[in-house]
Amino acid sequence: MTILKQKPKQKIKVLHVVGQMGNRGGLESWIMQMLRHIDRDRFQIDLMVHVTDDFPFFDAELDSLGVKIVRCLYPQKPWLFATNFKRALQEHGSYDIIHSHLHQFSGYLLRLAHQQKIRHRIVQTHSDTSPLDRQAPWYRQIYFGLMRYWLNRYTTLGIGVSRKALNALLGNENWQSDPRWQVLYCGIDLELFRQPIERLSVRSEFGIPIDAFVIGHVGRFVPLKNHELMLKILVKVLEKEPNTYLLFVGDGLIREAIATKAIEMGIASNVIFAGSQDQVPRIMQGAMDVLMLPSSFEGLPLVGLEAQAAGLPVILSDVVTEEVDEIKTLIQRINLSEPIAIWVDAILNSRQIKQQHTQSDCLTVLEKSPFNITQNVKSLQDLYLKLMAIPK
Repeated sequence: MTILKQKPKQKIKVLHVVGQMGNRGGLESWIMQMLRHIDRDRFQIDLMVHVTDDFPFFDAELDSLGVKIVRCLYPQKPWLFATNFKRALQEHGSYDIIHSHLHQFSGYLLRLAHQQKIRHRIVQTHSDTSPLDRQAPWYRQIYFGLMRYWLNRYTTLGIGVSRKALNALLGNENWQSDPRWQVLYCGIDLELFRQPIERLSVRSEFGIPIDAFVIGHVGRFVPLKNHELMLKILVKVLEKEPNTYLLFVGDGLIREAIATKAIEMGIASNVIFAGSQDQVPRIMQGAMDVLMLPSSFEGLPLVGLEAQAAGLPVILSDVVTEEVDEIKTLIQRINLSEPIAIWVDAILNSRQIKQQHTQSDCLTVLEKSPFNITQNVKSLQDLYLKLMAIPK
């Protein structure tokens, strides 16, 4: 009797377009978590980037996960970019799905993908840029209008990490009546918060006394994160609690300027610049007592969710998307126009809030939420499969 071998199912090829992977920012971190958890027997995920640089934080792991890096240069030169895009697809083969994370520029990218007969075209927006967009000059407004026209014309599925992020991408709330658009939260890996932590060991790595009160911040050094405001808050906290430290985790263009400002303000010995770190959950659990996030705008700050997974109170500006408030008793929102004294009181009061929560209880809440990376990736896979099931 002849036994017929079942032909293996062909993998669904998905090209994620991310610009670059040189940082440990929120988008890059989520991309890596998604790649670690997606079903690689069913999906082949590759990354398109716009730079020639290597990615020292992720290169080895990307290779081990079987992810190809597709380089497509010069997005600032649209006609040249279009040629490079066509050439990249010819070199690497076509894809079943293209999944763009380029915010407004996704409109042009999805137009090119349509021209190259990529049938399923996804845009995912990660940031609420509306405060900046409203202040943009007239020529940028024309650009926004053109990109939104192309997004509405060429998108087959649109995803936002929050409602505000979608509003910013499309310029209004009309997407809520269009079935192509939906909110899909990004998730975090909760298993990273279940590892045993030696608090003394973690703090000693950064020169932090075991009995110190530590205000933490995780994020790029860019103006929208309001690092200078955090320094001003620290000055006033130190007047009431001298054994306080401000721990910055991250890197960026204005890091040196903020370090210089800390020296000028006479608080440099209480400010720690930890740089970019690959063990944020460990640092949150071992070194921090509260997370401060006074951003001018955000999409869905994953560090806010990670802080809740670590059992930390979170003090944030009230412009940050409310979807991040998963454990509401850990969250305090403050308007950026409020006096610094309000921030100081909230930070000092967070010590009592932290004592009222166990980390295991916080993890239980997040385990059942859409912010669990396992559930998040399952939802993403379901969206891909639903698209592929649409008859041609």
